[in-house]
Amino acid sequence: MNHYEIMFVIAAALEDEKKESMIETVKEIISNGGEVLKTDVWGMRKLAYPIEKKNEGYYVVVEFNAPADLPKELDRRLRISDNIIRHMIVNKDER
Repeated sequence: MNHYEIMFVIAAALEDEKKESMIETVKEIISNGGEVLKTDVWGMRKLAYPIEKKNEGYYVVVEFNAPADLPKELDRRLRISDNIIRHMIVNKDER
């Protein structure tokens, strides 16, 4: 199992329940093959540059352990989602 970190930005226009639902969905995807270590919700932040004419987003960081194939599946599922503006998965083991 490798140690990963994902940061994703949820659309700011969503209601709080839908934001929490998106966070839980990501955690469920991770839990199917790995384990969630820590979830850090940064909340509403101004984006560095406009994305799809949006200037703010809801930032969330999740640390997790998973086999090497899980980040590919997670990446695929987040690309499909309309509620996720951007995401990035980083392997924390590689130095």
